[in-house]
Amino acid sequence: MGYLKTAILMAAMTALFMGIGYLLGGAGGAVIALVVAAVMNVVTWWNSDKLVLRMHGAEPVTRGDPMGLHAMTAELARNAGLPEPKLYLIDTPQPNAFATGRNPANAAVAVTTGLLRDLTREELAGVIAHELAHIRNHDTAIMTVTATFAGAISMLANFALFFGGSRERMGLIGTLALMFLAPFAATIVQMAISRTREYAADKAGAEICGNPLWLAAALEKIAVGAARIDNHAAERNPATAHLFIINPLHAHKHDNLFATHPATQNRIAALRAMARQDRPAPAAQHVRRGVPSTRRRSGPWG
Repeated sequence: MGYLKTAILMAAMTALFMGIGYLLGGAGGAVIALVVAAVMNVVTWWNSDKLVLRMHGAEPVTRGDPMGLHAMTAELARNAGLPEPKLYLIDTPQPNAFATGRNPANAAVAVTTGLLRDLTREELAGVIAHELAHIRNHDTAIMTVTATFAGAISMLANFALFFGGSRERMGLIGTLALMFLAPFAATIVQMAISRTREYAADKAGAEICGNPLWLAAALEKIAVGAARIDNHAAERNPATAHLFIINPLHAHKHDNLFATHPATQNRIAALRAMARQDRPAPAAQHVRRGVPSTRRRSGPWG
């Protein structure tokens, strides 16, 4: 059902984009809008990982790192049937993480220093597994495409006043309504897709690490940290907020239309229900042997 809903929402985004193109230039405008969207998506899709990582000042984590992050990720990637992604560290005290990249072979996972400081190793494994689920589900590409569509729709809507086609078809009031309502609708669709993919990644991530409660506990801690600790790079680049495991900008209590993420309480409840239904899979014990002690550390690398 999650993939069907995503497909429907993506179709709605495409239809909205072509509809604006039609209002601006008739049938020819709709075709041109579709071509422009395709070109923008290819360019953004190809360079998305580099752009996002640069925005957040992410630095690569070298193999054999003191935290054993590479070793943990490699084992979880094997469980997920994925190549090991590149790993990056973002120097911010807010606990958070995201995945990016155009496909599983060119993917990256970034974690913050705050995440390494606040989470136990089991909880960290749950977060990495969640991000690997996004990669396996191709969510990183989907969200890049939807973000590009949303931006392009806003751009086209702003062009409406400078072209006669839309005014002839809709009048000045209709054109002004288009300028405001089209970007609004695109944003709602983009956020709905993001929420759908988060639930799917939670479920798949729990299966990859083998224990839903690890991820549930991590989400609880991350939500608390994200609500009280600023992420300045995310504030400067709010369009990337949907990539993070928890919204880095502010917390939402409900799965409302304007939330980039589902309510954390709902995600935790779903994971706990999953844990009650199924005993930890054998993979959980396998990963657990590769997870160092849960002893609280004094710092991200200590």
